[in-house]
Amino acid sequence: METTVYLAERIWTLDAERPWARALAVQSGRVVAVGTREEVRASVKGAREVDLGPATVVPGLVDAHAHLHGLGRALTTVRLEKAPSVEAVLLRLTRAPASSFQGDWLLGRGWDQNEWPGGAFPGRAELDARFPSTPVFLTRVDHHAAWVNGEALRRAGIARDTRDPEGGRILRDARGEPTGVLVDNAMDVVEAAMPPPTRAQLETRLRAALERCARVGLTGVHDAGMDLDAFRVLQTWDAEGTLPLRIYAMAAGQGEERHAYLEQGPWSGRMLTMRAVKFLADGALGSRGAALHEDYCDEPGQRGLLLMSPEELHARARAFMSRGFQVCIHAIGDRANTLVLDVLLSGAEETGTRALRHRVEHAQILRPEDILRLGAAGLVASVQPTHATSDMPWAEARLGRERLKGAYAWRALKHAGANLALGSDFPIENPDVLAGLYAARTRQDVLGRPAGGWFPEEALSGREALEGFTRGPAWASFDEARRGRLAPGQDADFVALSVDPVEGPAKALVDARILATVVAGVEVFRAVP
Repeated sequence: METTVYLAERIWTLDAERPWARALAVQSGRVVAVGTREEVRASVKGAREVDLGPATVVPGLVDAHAHLHGLGRALTTVRLEKAPSVEAVLLRLTRAPASSFQGDWLLGRGWDQNEWPGGAFPGRAELDARFPSTPVFLTRVDHHAAWVNGEALRRAGIARDTRDPEGGRILRDARGEPTGVLVDNAMDVVEAAMPPPTRAQLETRLRAALERCARVGLTGVHDAGMDLDAFRVLQTWDAEGTLPLRIYAMAAGQGEERHAYLEQGPWSGRMLTMRAVKFLADGALGSRGAALHEDYCDEPGQRGLLLMSPEELHARARAFMSRGFQVCIHAIGDRANTLVLDVLLSGAEETGTRALRHRVEHAQILRPEDILRLGAAGLVASVQPTHATSDMPWAEARLGRERLKGAYAWRALKHAGANLALGSDFPIENPDVLAGLYAARTRQDVLGRPAGGWFPEEALSGREALEGFTRGPAWASFDEARRGRLAPGQDADFVALSVDPVEGPAKALVDARILATVVAGVEVFRAVP
């Protein structure tokens, strides 16, 4: 079996015995030697050498909360990110490629009314004027609201007298007519009327997502709520040996597919593992669906949505814990986080499953006492640095200054004892791990605003940020004995960067490049020189 030696200016190993090196040797998918160039060459004489020049090599970067099928769909349908107005959205829709259709439905994602003049939600009338008979379904950037036209509402059977579903809102005008904006569980009513993607469409989307992940330097992804059809495709590719990245999948726990996952139980292949389940406690802050203890500052009387009753969430969590699944629950608002901590702590106690490393996904807005509870229990806080820098222009309008003291509070969570695992939540954010490292360190946008950072006391150091994308996800997926470090015996997952993410200036991460992505000793991406 051929041995390959990689040479670089610096290799951050994150191994306490040897924090950094200049060379590492790979054989049969594992690291077999780490050290100086002379030491490694002497230990594996005659090996093939790859000189990465001035690059910095780090352990495999893993996105601890993301959505592969969602990314694939975003890459192949109409992209509405950063559209500055409703008119700009409509223009993009008129230029939609054929891949944007699922059946005869036109799909797009990424709109954000906060980017538009006035910041108001859109309505169906604008879509109806352009698309009177084609159903249109456009998900908001956070995927917790959808904008649809009259034909989509008609096919879903939503009319003036339709009640809001539990955990959802059908926005209405002054006459009580649906406006075309659906929040959280109301989206499901329309999606149920949509034809599912074909197998070929699903495969195209997943391949596009995996290719993009490799290009941005990801060696692994924790998929937060995988539907059964996507899981079956990835199982096939894993059995064929064609799955290029490591996927730690969380079963989709919201819908009826959860019964199939419960029957199957935890599953593990070569590059694909499913031993977790994902539930959603509430919605998102941007669409005012995050469940708060007190009213939204910019919408008095509104406190967000719980997407299922506390009793149902307790019952589902206990059922999956008893089956041996790690339970991961989406919680954005402080009321949702209080509930999720109650569910995870009581459920783990009742089922004797504290060792399953249950997770709070997002852990975005917490009361101080709940930060302490989460940390004391040693739960995983799966957080997304770029959410803070995306939300900071308008988050204070939603929450007020006082509640922001417990929002996006990464250092406070870490100090309390939580296990931080960092991610992006793509496609809600870009799957750009360099952007995540930058946001974690600076809490600023790419132009360096605000000066000094937004609540800078919650920023992470360069090493802590790197550990959040390496050792953190490894521990959160029970892989710390094999991944998260570069040492003999570890899996040969690593990434070469054009900058040093630990000791180099944080600003350099904005224009940095991924030079190579290696998974199990195989180069799945190499930048063109």
